[in-house]
Amino acid sequence: MTESVPIRPAQRRPDVQVTLPDGRILAGPIGTRLESFIRAANLGPVPIMAALVNGRLRELTHCLHHDAAVEPLSMATSDGMRIYQRSLTFLLVVAAQELYPGVQIIVDHSITRGGYFCEVQGRPNFTATELAQIESRMREIVNADEPIEHQHISIEEAIKLFERQGFRDKVRLLRANHNGRTALPLYTLRGVHDYFYGYMVPSAGYLRFFALRPAAGGFVLLFPRRDAPTELPHYTGTSKLTEVFGEHRDWMRVMGIEDVASLNDAVANGRMREIILVAEALHERRVAEIAGKIAAARGKYRLVLIAGPSSSGKTTFAKRLAVQILAQGGHPVSLGLDDYFVDREKTPRDEKGDYDFEALEALNLELFNRQLVELLHGEEVQLPRYNFSAGRSEPGRKLALSPEHVILIEGIHGLNPRLVADVPAGAVFRIYVSALTQLNLDCHNRIPTTDTRLIRRIVRDAAYRGYSALKTIANWESVLRGERRYIYPYQDNADEMFNSALLYELAVLKPLVEPLLRQIEPHDTSEYIEAHRLLAFLSWFLPSAADAVPDNSLLREFIGGSSLENFSY
Repeated sequence: MTESVPIRPAQRRPDVQVTLPDGRILAGPIGTRLESFIRAANLGPVPIMAALVNGRLRELTHCLHHDAAVEPLSMATSDGMRIYQRSLTFLLVVAAQELYPGVQIIVDHSITRGGYFCEVQGRPNFTATELAQIESRMREIVNADEPIEHQHISIEEAIKLFERQGFRDKVRLLRANHNGRTALPLYTLRGVHDYFYGYMVPSAGYLRFFALRPAAGGFVLLFPRRDAPTELPHYTGTSKLTEVFGEHRDWMRVMGIEDVASLNDAVANGRMREIILVAEALHERRVAEIAGKIAAARGKYRLVLIAGPSSSGKTTFAKRLAVQILAQGGHPVSLGLDDYFVDREKTPRDEKGDYDFEALEALNLELFNRQLVELLHGEEVQLPRYNFSAGRSEPGRKLALSPEHVILIEGIHGLNPRLVADVPAGAVFRIYVSALTQLNLDCHNRIPTTDTRLIRRIVRDAAYRGYSALKTIANWESVLRGERRYIYPYQDNADEMFNSALLYELAVLKPLVEPLLRQIEPHDTSEYIEAHRLLAFLSWFLPSAADAVPDNSLLREFIGGSSLENFSY
């Protein structure tokens, strides 16, 4: 028998209700902007940049017409911080245009501790006084809380508008590949129009934390990091990474590639084989240079440590370095750091109580250092072999080295001095490997280096581990957290840095990764948002086949077909 429940006629409610993660429910008139609900919620000192509305990422200008579950996203979240950085870039561009009409700001690359290295086109570099003036104008715009307006215009209109503003890079991008788009999202601040592939804050008043600092060859736009979202980092000047980015910029000029539009031209005009071969030749030359430094100091450097973040291509780099050392008369030998894991029950745990296999203390440092010293003194040692199934260390092979041998070790702790505390410092050569791409969409839309690595990892995980893109993206934040803790603080300890980015790679990776990203369903909220973001910037690339990629390329570590896969030394 069906239970009788009271049903009565009702009128449509004149308001919408917003349910916050803490259980509070706020009501407001239908059509109210999300921003008004966020302000009424009084969520604390860390500014809110956007929100998830029923699991969908929305700008604060989004108007609510139905009841919704709303999860605010502050500057302490990845999406929130990206919106802050994007909006701050626009503020910089507008202030510079107003003070120095016709100047072109190029957002070149990120810096280690929170900020962007920028260049200037159309005039000499800004002086410290001029930067102070631009920063002052930025603060005037912030204090006036000038609105950032959002609209859609046709591609034809956008091209004409960008031509009038002198944004030639955006004109080339739209003409080279607008991927079937008929309209373009456009943001406007104080009469300056710009395109960004992602959301913005509603007004300049949200952008309170920034500074401009002079730097060799340009200047730095400082902004907070996610772990301290209301504090500016201390800027200590250029680092070794700046030099590596500069080298990559020179490589781009050699190949005549400035940005994605230039790469698309190369694809469309049949130049990709040439681009690939030149990029690979530059990589090989750099590997040979590093091997040459090791070989030239024969007898001095006995231990080479190779470290870098996930999906940087460290394994292939180590093998190519070994080949080059062999070619120069050296004798490389590989030592596996994973074999020195402590027994499972001795593994340290993280703040959640889970085993922290990335912690330095997860390694048997005492045994590792003792055996390294013994090997360097010519003694025979029995290496351990770690049984991952049993979680136990077992006896492995025996090894003895001659004075001509060079030990190569790849691992995340390679730049941490504590890893080899008992080995004489002068005998150690450290190499930092990372994919430090500078190929940006245009002058104002940079492609984060982490995105290149994530795309590499999605493709490799699917091909070699059977992981879905959903699983790879879900694990990515944990990977980045480990990098921030165990790798980045030590990167300036490197004797050499190798940029593993390949100028052409996103064109090759695009047709491989897009089908994987499209498998993520909308109900997989955070992973879907990330997949959507990656697809958004990949849509600007023309695809290129992988058949021209050499079989010893570092990219083959991710797409398959590497001739170095079974190479051992």
